[in-house]
Amino acid sequence: MKKLAVTVLVLIIIAGGALFYAWNGMKPVASSDTPVEFTIESGMSTVRIAELLEEKGLIKDALLFKGYLKLKDEGSRFMAGIYETKPGATYDQLISMLNNGEVKPEEMMRFTIPEGYTVLQMAETISSQSGLDAKEFVKLTDQTSGWDGTIVNEIPKDEELRYHLEGYLFPATYELPKDSTEQEILQVMLSQLEKRLDEIPDWQELLKQRGLTVHELLTVASLVEREVVAEKERALVAGVIYNRLEQDMKLEIDATVQYLLDKPKKRLLYKDLEVDSPYNTYRNKGLPPGPISNPSLASIEAALKPEKSDYLFYVTKKDGTQEHLFAKTYREHLNNIEKSKKMAQ
Repeated sequence: MKKLAVTVLVLIIIAGGALFYAWNGMKPVASSDTPVEFTIESGMSTVRIAELLEEKGLIKDALLFKGYLKLKDEGSRFMAGIYETKPGATYDQLISMLNNGEVKPEEMMRFTIPEGYTVLQMAETISSQSGLDAKEFVKLTDQTSGWDGTIVNEIPKDEELRYHLEGYLFPATYELPKDSTEQEILQVMLSQLEKRLDEIPDWQELLKQRGLTVHELLTVASLVEREVVAEKERALVAGVIYNRLEQDMKLEIDATVQYLLDKPKKRLLYKDLEVDSPYNTYRNKGLPPGPISNPSLASIEAALKPEKSDYLFYVTKKDGTQEHLFAKTYREHLNNIEKSKKMAQ
C-alpha cells in the first residue's frame, strides 16, 4: 500500500507539474511596445507557424501552441501575409489575427496634386513628397503605350504635344503604397480621370452635341482651369472660348504662353507673346495642340456645359477678387481694361 501511495503521489506531482508547465507555457509572453514583424508564407504548415511564432518571441512554446490549435480545430484558415504585432498577445488573439488576415498595413505615401497643375509641377510635387525621380516621371508622360484603360487612346499621336499625358492626369489627393513606381502612380492618375468623367451624367452625349473629341474637351477645360479663379465664372469663360473659336478669332490666352515658360511670370511682356510655338494662342488660331494643365472636374463640366453669352473678351479685375470684366466688343474691352486699371489705384 505504501508503494502504491508513493506511486500515486509521484504521478500526481508529475501531472501537476505538467499542468503547471502547460498553464505557464500558454500564458502570453511579457508585453512590449516594440512590434514584431513575421511572414506567413502560402502553404506554410501549422507546425512551422508555431515554430516561427516561438522564434519571434511571440509565444513561449511552439508544441503547446500546436496542441492548442488541434484542441480548438484551428490553423486551417490561417492567411498568408506579412503580419506585425506586439508581444503579449494571447493564443486566441494570435489565432484571430491569422484567421482574419490582419496583415501589416502597407507603408503609404500621400501627396496632393492641386487642380490646374502641369506635368512639370506634378513631377516636382511627387518627387519632393516621395523621393521618386522627377525626370523619370516627366519622361514617362511622353510615353504613348503601355497604359491600361481607354482614355489614353484619345491622345493624338502628335509630335507637337509637349507632354502626351498632359491634361489626362486627374488632380486629387492620392495615398499609394510607398514602393509605387513613377509608372504606377501615373496609371492610377489616368484611371482616376476615367472614373471621374463617368461621374458627369451623359458626358459622352454632351461631348457629341458639342462636336468635340475628348482631347479637345480636356484642352478647353485646361484653358478654363488656368484662366479662372472664381468658381461662378468657369462656364462663362468656357463660353467665351467657344465664341472666339466659332468666329475664327485667335484665343489670345495668356496661360498658353505661360505654359511655355520654365517659370510663370506675374506679367507677360509683349516679346513673350511672340514666342514661336503651336501653343501660343496669340500667334495661332484655334486650340493649342493639347491641354496646358490637368483640369478639375468642375472645369471639365464647364467645357461640356458652357454658359451662353455674346461675350468675346474678358480682362481680370485688379481689385483682388480675381474675377473678370466681360465685353461683347473690342471697344467695350478697351473700356474694361481702363476700369480694371483704376481698380488698382
